[in-house]
Amino acid sequence: MGNAPRIGIIGVGVISGIYLQTLTARSDVRVTAIADLDMSRAEAVAAGIPGARALEVAALLADPEVDVVLNLTIPAAHAEIALAAIAHGKHVYGEKPLAVDLASGKRVMDAATAAGVRLGSAPDTVLGTGTQTARAVIDEGAIGRPIAATAVMASAGPESWHPNPDFYFLPGGGPLMDMGPYYISALVQMLGPVTAVVGSASRLRSERVIGSGARAGERIPVDVDTHVSGILQHASGALSTLTTSFDSPYSSAAPIEVHGEAGSLSVPDPNMFSGDVLFSPLGTKEWQPVGERAGYVDAARGIGLLDMLAAPTEADVRASGRLALHTLEIMTAVLESARIGARVTLTSSVERPAIVPLGSSFDLTER
Repeated sequence: MGNAPRIGIIGVGVISGIYLQTLTARSDVRVTAIADLDMSRAEAVAAGIPGARALEVAALLADPEVDVVLNLTIPAAHAEIALAAIAHGKHVYGEKPLAVDLASGKRVMDAATAAGVRLGSAPDTVLGTGTQTARAVIDEGAIGRPIAATAVMASAGPESWHPNPDFYFLPGGGPLMDMGPYYISALVQMLGPVTAVVGSASRLRSERVIGSGARAGERIPVDVDTHVSGILQHASGALSTLTTSFDSPYSSAAPIEVHGEAGSLSVPDPNMFSGDVLFSPLGTKEWQPVGERAGYVDAARGIGLLDMLAAPTEADVRASGRLALHTLEIMTAVLESARIGARVTLTSSVERPAIVPLGSSFDLTER
């Protein structure tokens, strides 16, 4: 990828802080430009980064001192910004989802392929020791042939803590499109691609009340389903049952459990990089902790972008556009199945990315 890739960031909302912390802590990449619809916000962020400039979005996209665009805009803008960056010959790494609909996601993937640039997408949490250790245990055969998995993301919704939660309840938002990428990416990491889905969904409230910040008490409309369940059929034959909800005040359900012929695994929250993996062999009724076996150690958001830049070839990118597109099709297929009341067969597939060896590291200036 060349020495010290130069990164331009578009969108400096809440999530940008941890990305900036990850990227500015390294000497083998440089953050050279910041853009946001609010120029004052872009200027404030750029002022804290040596050598960075605040630019209008169009100027950043065209800037010859930007090699890679980190796209942290709202979901509805993901595809538009990605396509514009690719048109300027930039590599792109973006927040999830890849796009708000499958057709847009395919356009982004096709454009990146045609331009010969790299395309990556969150979540990269699944590259940490939590999910990667669980995958290593499965790959070692400890649970035998995987048969089934359950994945549960149950919360009361983001309006209680996010000061501007509107986008969570607009197309591209909702519990499945917002949080589903973490759980589905983890399931694909462990069990492989999905071939078909069955879904069901509900939306029993037409508005939500903002609970914090300057807009506390304001009512906002709900334009997406807020409780979504799906059954995912993996190419391996395993079945995953996925539930994502913004209608659950409390749940003690495990984030992910994977069950095989010889035992079961409890997998930590895929929205986190680490966590305890627990194993219960067949015939026992107790969880046993599993030591770390694989994954980036002490990782944070942004490791997927660095992994993309460090990959020897596009095919080696772990948090890849191809995986993000497959995840997007799974989510949109679940919602479509819920709408039509029938099973939906997927058109895309993806190879499981290479496992991350425990404690992996790299220096991009040596690439």
